[in-house]
Amino acid sequence: MFFKYKALNRNQESANGLIEAVSENAAADLLREKGLTIISIEEESEGKDLQRFNILNRIKVKDVVIFSRQFSVMISANVTMVQALRILVDQTANVRFKMVISDIADEVDSGLKLSDSLKKRSNIFSNFYVNVIKSGETSGRLDEVLNYLADEMEKDYDMMSKIRGAMIYPAFVFFGLGTVGIVMMVFVVPKLTDILAESGGQLPFATRVLIATSKFMTNYWYILLLLLAGLIVGFKFFVSRPEGRLIFDKLKLRVPIFGKLFQRIYLVRFARSMSTLIMGGVAITESLKVVAQVVDNQIYKNLIEETVKEVEDGNSISSVFIESKEVPKMVSQMMSIGEKTGKLDIILARITDFYGREISNIVANLMTLMEPAIMVVMGLAVGLMVAAIILPMYNMANNV
Repeated sequence: MFFKYKALNRNQESANGLIEAVSENAAADLLREKGLTIISIEEESEGKDLQRFNILNRIKVKDVVIFSRQFSVMISANVTMVQALRILVDQTANVRFKMVISDIADEVDSGLKLSDSLKKRSNIFSNFYVNVIKSGETSGRLDEVLNYLADEMEKDYDMMSKIRGAMIYPAFVFFGLGTVGIVMMVFVVPKLTDILAESGGQLPFATRVLIATSKFMTNYWYILLLLLAGLIVGFKFFVSRPEGRLIFDKLKLRVPIFGKLFQRIYLVRFARSMSTLIMGGVAITESLKVVAQVVDNQIYKNLIEETVKEVEDGNSISSVFIESKEVPKMVSQMMSIGEKTGKLDIILARITDFYGREISNIVANLMTLMEPAIMVVMGLAVGLMVAAIILPMYNMANNV
């Protein structure tokens, strides 16, 4: 259960928030252990909804972006960190995130650094996020860092949303086609093919294949389900192993049309994250180690890890990138220029903008190509059905 409380901390300042406990008494004991003097405590009605719909209340990237933006505004207005976090508890709509922010406020109030508190919640705040915040604490520019972090996260969120949005239409169409196809094969086709089979004539090859497929799907559907489940489990097991993940990530970069899109996405992730960390004052080697975890592709991860070793040995960042076939020459050459001029963060930001625009163009072109491709697939599906069922029935009617 979740309980909303009002209390006073050791400095007799007000402290409001959410806490999870099995009962009201247990919640009160937990608050006292944190050194809080309880004013009021009551069960949070939204907490009941959270228990019922836990998946719907997951903390999204958008929640973290809004949190960062609002936190930045309050810090720049000279609101104390703890007070700003307490205010954000009431401002946040997501119940689970309310509780997380409340716990962070309590820990910061107890003397823990903000970055250390965020690090304990790595499922919400990435290593990238924590390192940027840590750099802001060190430099005394936490408000600027938070605002810049929110901007960059928002750009990344918008880019991925645009790509997902472009894929929704074809995915919905193919799902619809698949559903209609299954219904036809299981319920409609058997009745039509029974009529053709009773005619006693030689059926076309396409019709015989259709009848065999329909019978298999009707009588052995559970085998298909087991095969599908086996494929899903086998695929997850395959990509969970380092060798399997490497092969899968290579294939993603080799897929026609989409391979180019994936490459651009990984380059933007690398350039944007690296630029943000360098601007935040994080050391080059530490930035590279963080970005290796952010890029989410084993090929580029290995490439960045090799770069870390080169940099630690006193070599250039671009030395490994220049030799790689997975990195366009323009990127490695611009990075080399950025290193020589001391403006690597600015160069990386420009690379991000350039490839961000390329991603938008590729997605727009894909949307343009998808519509005729879907029409062709639908036409082929209808054509096969006509060839396998309608034409034999037409011929049978003519022979009568």
